[in-house]
Amino acid sequence: MSTRTSVGTSLDDVRAIPLSLRSRVTLAVASVLGLMMLCWPLLVQVGDAAGGAARIDPPFLFLLLLPVVIAVVVAEMSEGGMDARVLAILGVLSAVNALMRVLSAGTAGVELVFFLLILSGRVFGAGFGFVLGVTSLFASALMTAGVGPWLPFQMLCAAWVGLGAGLLPRRVSGRAELVMLAAYGVVAAYLFGALMNLSGWPFLLGVAVPGAEGDLTFDPTAGPLDNLRTFAVYTLITSTGSFDTGRAITTAVAVLVLGPAVLTTLRRASRRAVVVQTAP
Repeated sequence: MSTRTSVGTSLDDVRAIPLSLRSRVTLAVASVLGLMMLCWPLLVQVGDAAGGAARIDPPFLFLLLLPVVIAVVVAEMSEGGMDARVLAILGVLSAVNALMRVLSAGTAGVELVFFLLILSGRVFGAGFGFVLGVTSLFASALMTAGVGPWLPFQMLCAAWVGLGAGLLPRRVSGRAELVMLAAYGVVAAYLFGALMNLSGWPFLLGVAVPGAEGDLTFDPTAGPLDNLRTFAVYTLITSTGSFDTGRAITTAVAVLVLGPAVLTTLRRASRRAVVVQTAP
């Protein structure tokens, strides 16, 4: 049975979307499958065409994950985790995040999506952060005509950013909380960039570095460690020192400068929209 916050329940221990055991299992399955689809070049030994090995096409296989992601939202709504007010907040934050992404557009690594996603996950919890990451990236893709095979990967990676923010230690507060969120934003920015690079790296051809031996493309005949080293060099050269660093700096500065005001506003909203699970 789902009820409003009872007397004596601390708002600091409440989530707008409480995660039941079923939701946690569904979320874990979705995350594991998504991580496997991203990391398949490092996990699977792919044979050449002459060997008769079956072709692996991650973008199409990844579509199998989408019903699992949708099931997370359905499970939350069916158990009373989302009422009309929570849905309204989710819609507003998704629209704001999508608009911020359109305005920043990742130019020179300036990316404003993650700071609001991190703060929302911090206030409303891991479940809300996961769903917000999915809806924000989907809405922004529709606004910018950015729908493509990369979109499911972007949605899931952004969902992980919001999920992780909701799992950070709850007892930290004040200035230490801002520092923790800023540090998390830096780590999340680099991981997001690396995972997105990994989603497209196996399909690139002829990426070479002057003065280096060989190229930086995926070699299906090489071992996992060799491909991991090649990918590490590729992502370091192509994005870690440029776009990912810009994203990390933007997120950290936004959290430290705008964080106090945004956190206060979101926490006020959470007092009106929060739902908790109680025993029948």
